[in-house]
Amino acid sequence: MYSHDVVIVGSGLAGLRAALEMAGHLDVAIISKVYPSRSHSGAAQGGVAAALSNMDGDSVEAHTYDTVKGADFIGDQDAIEILCSDAPRTIIELEHYGCAFSRTDENKIAQRAFGGHSFKRACYSADRTGHALLHTLFEQSMKRGAELQIYSEWYVTRLIIEDGICRGVVALDIKTGKLEIFHAKTILFATGGYGRAFKITSNAYANTGDGITAAYKAGIPLQDMEFVQYHPTGLYEHGILLSEAARGEGGYLINSDGDRFMSKYAPTKMELGPRDIVSRSEQTEINEGRGAGPKKDYVLLDLRHLGKAKIMERLPQIYHLAKDFIDVDAIKDPVPIQPTAHYSMGGIPADNDCQVFLNETELCKGFFAAGECSCISVHGANRLGTNSLLEALVFGRRAGKKMLHATNEMKFSPVNEKKEISAAKLEIDKLLYNKGSEHLASIREELQETMTYKVGVYRNANDMEQAQQKVNELKDRFTRVKVSEKGKNFNVNIQEALELSHMLEYSELIVAGAKARKESRGAHSRDDYPNRDDENWMKHTLVFRQPDGSCELKYKPVRVTRFEPEERTY
Repeated sequence: MYSHDVVIVGSGLAGLRAALEMAGHLDVAIISKVYPSRSHSGAAQGGVAAALSNMDGDSVEAHTYDTVKGADFIGDQDAIEILCSDAPRTIIELEHYGCAFSRTDENKIAQRAFGGHSFKRACYSADRTGHALLHTLFEQSMKRGAELQIYSEWYVTRLIIEDGICRGVVALDIKTGKLEIFHAKTILFATGGYGRAFKITSNAYANTGDGITAAYKAGIPLQDMEFVQYHPTGLYEHGILLSEAARGEGGYLINSDGDRFMSKYAPTKMELGPRDIVSRSEQTEINEGRGAGPKKDYVLLDLRHLGKAKIMERLPQIYHLAKDFIDVDAIKDPVPIQPTAHYSMGGIPADNDCQVFLNETELCKGFFAAGECSCISVHGANRLGTNSLLEALVFGRRAGKKMLHATNEMKFSPVNEKKEISAAKLEIDKLLYNKGSEHLASIREELQETMTYKVGVYRNANDMEQAQQKVNELKDRFTRVKVSEKGKNFNVNIQEALELSHMLEYSELIVAGAKARKESRGAHSRDDYPNRDDENWMKHTLVFRQPDGSCELKYKPVRVTRFEPEERTY
């Protein structure tokens, strides 16, 4: 058994920023199933939002209002105010840490336009902003040396909570196959999102919802799981992200007729409407026969008018992704794109200091969550671009500060090592020695197809009923899945099986929450309930796991401070 004052699960921006706040004051460990510099935070491209003084007229209040409106008024406004108020300080801090932001001619931090924002407030590093931020924080963590211990390529399978107290985690050493307990006074989950349940997704292969599923199985409810954001510009058939920065720099969206169709859907914002609106607009063009290509199943991102110099200076990664993956030269030709599952607004419910809720009101002692796996609800029903990196940094820091104080006041709670290791080993052994003949790849592919085409950009009761039945069928088939690799060292097969079990678990919750929410709000858009219903649905969904494995839905109110709900138009 390993023992540390603090264990952080996840080595992206939220996890690293929290660790830096505590390193040198506490014995801090980070567990990550990938090497930290491979964390999915590095895939973010376009920017990180802050109302700096560079833009005349911009303000923290304007950023706050844009975020509340972008969230379709279901974000918790006190949390959003914290997010936006702390943004300028956060950017200056990262610059002092050494992040190489792009600059203006006056040597100020450059800022570009982004969807749903009323001012140019996206601070960026070309179109590799997440990469720059992640490596900056990783370098700072390496600078701390012995103050911070990192366990790379360890896979957390189980969260230990007893009597409302979080006591540690069980993790699998991917290299050796050995299970170990990590005992801690406080635990932070910063495990990222869960987009791999969808066929077309911008998410890394690692984003399989391990953290949220471990929390859910340990008795923690999950919040607002029905809200899954589709990004408008995923590379056709691959889903690889082509940053919103392309539109922020002036790129056009066109259909097969060459029309800039956003004039019909968001005439004041055009291509810089919020992501949910732009994704629905693209899908509508495709559904109504104005898509491009032989199957008419994509639209086009046109950058040609920006010119080679600007594309290669501001959008080099986008150029290379299009060229490398589908052999399209964005300088000469429009790039085929389609909506891609991108961001998880739902997750582990937490307060403004990242302390996790056990139920509607009670906190779990010693358990914290930050970043995309958390649901502090700064994004509500739809996240504005550039607010995700900001959330990870702002609330990673807040988690670290709160944990520093809380950990100093706590003692280690006892853990039944034999019981916890046995439970984790039993789950793995059931998979390893299953005599069934079902294939992991087939179940995973059918799940991803179902979630993409039945619970995607547009939803309705009939499709979601079919999705629910299919997920139940796949869960049953998973009990007979065959894991062909039986070895201990680097058994990727068993890891994939565990990941698929998590994907099946939380997919059921996405469908359950979406079926119950009889309205359209943000990323949750229903053909059969096309309007927002503030009278009945101005509330957060909480889903609780029952002893028989089924789920129960409950609800809690949205916190409104300054901005009353209004019609959301652009």
